[in-house]
Amino acid sequence: MQWLRSLIFVIQMYVMMLLMGIAYFPWALFSSKGARAACKAYCRWVVWTAGWMVGIKCEVRGPIPQGEVLIASKHQSFLDIIMIFNVIDAGKFIMKRELMWAPILGQYGLRIGCIPVDRGKRGKAITKMKEDVANGTGHPGQLIIYAQGTRVAPGAKVPYKIGPAVLYEQLGQTCCPAATNVGVFWPRKGIMRTPGTAVVEFLPVIEPGLTKDEFIKRLETDVETASDKLLEEAGFHAQN
Repeated sequence: MQWLRSLIFVIQMYVMMLLMGIAYFPWALFSSKGARAACKAYCRWVVWTAGWMVGIKCEVRGPIPQGEVLIASKHQSFLDIIMIFNVIDAGKFIMKRELMWAPILGQYGLRIGCIPVDRGKRGKAITKMKEDVANGTGHPGQLIIYAQGTRVAPGAKVPYKIGPAVLYEQLGQTCCPAATNVGVFWPRKGIMRTPGTAVVEFLPVIEPGLTKDEFIKRLETDVETASDKLLEEAGFHAQN
């Protein structure tokens, strides 16, 4: 029965992405505010339907990042994207360039200021982003990057990428780490959704000034320690 409920939830989630994308398109075409309103509405819809359709309660802990700040997050499934974007006021993501061509998702991502990058060319893209913000043509706000570069299953050990450290150094901004346990309830692959409390937790910020190596070590320690505690709270025990 839970699998069937999960299937219905997944289907309606993507149907609503299409319908909302079409409904907001005229506004989004002429205004980034319209694109952001569409994305916010969709996030609220997913969080709401996840609660009563498959029993996933979404909880965000810690001070919500404000202003120009880098958010370096653990990434376990689509749900942590939804939860983070839903609570911050001007989120934008580092995204793979090929996502630009994804229907609806790519177009709206560009409209809200997401940064499409080719592998190995992130520095050039970030330099342009800083210039655009400075001259008023860009989108100021919270830049979100996934510290391990991909979705990681709960309990799996994947090295942290250098990308967050490069951004931290280049932007000269405060970094807010984020931990999560959402993969316990909403896995990175498959249909099944499991009832429980999915948590994203914003951790104490890392101020500018650390070296790349110091930053990555601090980031990994903070995020992994907090994520492990959230996994334990959710009843997940990694297999050795």
